[in-house]
Amino acid sequence: MTAAVSTESSASSPAARPVAVIDIGTTAIRMAIAEIDGTGHIRILETVSQGVDLGKDTFTRGVIKRGTIEDCVKVLVSYRQLLREYQVTSTDQIRVVATSAVREASNRLSFIDRIYIATGLTVEALDEAEVNRITFVGIKPFLDSERMLASAKTVVVEVGGGSTEVLLVQNGQVAYSHTYRLGSLRLREMLEEHRLPKLKVRSIMQSQIGRTVEEIVLHVPQEGPTELIALGGDVRFAASQILPEKKLQHLGKVSTAALERFTDKVLELSPDEIVQKYQIAFPDAETLGPALLAYSLLARTLHLDHILVTNVNLRDGLLKDMAVRGAWSEDFAEQVIRSALDFGRKFHFDEHHATHVALLAKKLFEQLREQHQLDARTGLLLHVAALLHEIGLYVNTTSYHKHSMYLIQNGELFGLTRRDQLLVALVARYHRRASPKPTHPGYAPLDRDSRVTVSKLAALLRVAIALDRSYSQRIPDLTCEREDDRLVIQIPNADDLSLEQLALKQNGSLFEETFGLQVVLRAKQV
Repeated sequence: MTAAVSTESSASSPAARPVAVIDIGTTAIRMAIAEIDGTGHIRILETVSQGVDLGKDTFTRGVIKRGTIEDCVKVLVSYRQLLREYQVTSTDQIRVVATSAVREASNRLSFIDRIYIATGLTVEALDEAEVNRITFVGIKPFLDSERMLASAKTVVVEVGGGSTEVLLVQNGQVAYSHTYRLGSLRLREMLEEHRLPKLKVRSIMQSQIGRTVEEIVLHVPQEGPTELIALGGDVRFAASQILPEKKLQHLGKVSTAALERFTDKVLELSPDEIVQKYQIAFPDAETLGPALLAYSLLARTLHLDHILVTNVNLRDGLLKDMAVRGAWSEDFAEQVIRSALDFGRKFHFDEHHATHVALLAKKLFEQLREQHQLDARTGLLLHVAALLHEIGLYVNTTSYHKHSMYLIQNGELFGLTRRDQLLVALVARYHRRASPKPTHPGYAPLDRDSRVTVSKLAALLRVAIALDRSYSQRIPDLTCEREDDRLVIQIPNADDLSLEQLALKQNGSLFEETFGLQVVLRAKQV
């Protein structure tokens, strides 16, 4: 194994709390120990990295070998000891995540259980959407502070060992996000199995990367300037060699031509030769060439004369997440809503009706907190479900609620994990017709809390939909009051509520089943 350590020391803030994040990656397990003060400011205390062969196992065999699991255990046991020295011991001080090498392994649950038994650490296998979200959280300060990025389309790319994460940001908004199954180690392992000559290896590598690059470029509008921000250890190493006089603290500018020349040099060398020449760890040497080739091809295909390189990494985003204790900021919630609107437009949804239903659902959610006892993040899931509940009409008017569920569950919504998308899909599915049943696909495997959440949100959504039964957005506001076993929704300055009353009578039973309250509409003159 290899290890790299960096530290920073200064007086601790009295209000600061020590925390740690551990990233179990394709070629290494990396840890950052930091302290977060009362204002949310993060100060890194120490970073540690040790190499492992997780990716090599998963991408060639589909399973993590027992020896590799025990190597990971040893690393994490040593990290645990270091954490005790920093008094980072409780579970709310530590977040441990794993990416594609663990996520795709057939024995990932055995791996996670073994780590927990040996160290007490709970490993969270991040899905692609969560990695994209955390990447955005980490890079957002750069996007906000750099004037040149404000008017440009910014493509944020990280070529990892197992996958490539892509974000397209325009005017501060995420316009596209996707995870491609193109990884530097995955590609290296695939090619080495065939024992091809060096020139043939490069040709095939270039062809494989080129297909993904072409797909990425299709999502980048041609109008206006474009900037490419490259994340990842491989491109940071390249920048340190190309710009040796500069310490990479903010955004380093590397010319595309210089990156291509350095990439050519690296691809001429074997991993062993790279280790000897540059004094880097062997796992890093294996991924260097394929990763740099991907960045170079993307920059050239986008017709860029330079790329921007930053030292931001997944652990930075995780620490920022811990600083706000996992809460979603208002800005981030807007990103999720924008993504949902873009998704709905693909299926020609009734945007006026959808956004109004979402507004009414939000008002109901805010005024009925005492009844539903759900947090703001869950409220955002209701908002997304309200926006997308009718997209199934694009497929067919028959059973369109089920089509809505399918499209949402299999779509790409920025910022939502696979579990989040499943909950949104189920809430949309239950906006009409049958109440949730244990036999229903997707609903049955949920834990009790998730099942209850789906029922609560679907009940609120049905009421919101009933209030816009006319599809005319004629009810702009509402107030809720409880009267014994009834929920009275008062509508200001309403003349005739018979249509909405009928819709509630037809679809209000789920609310009564869930909350034990009959819903009644009442006009209120203001």
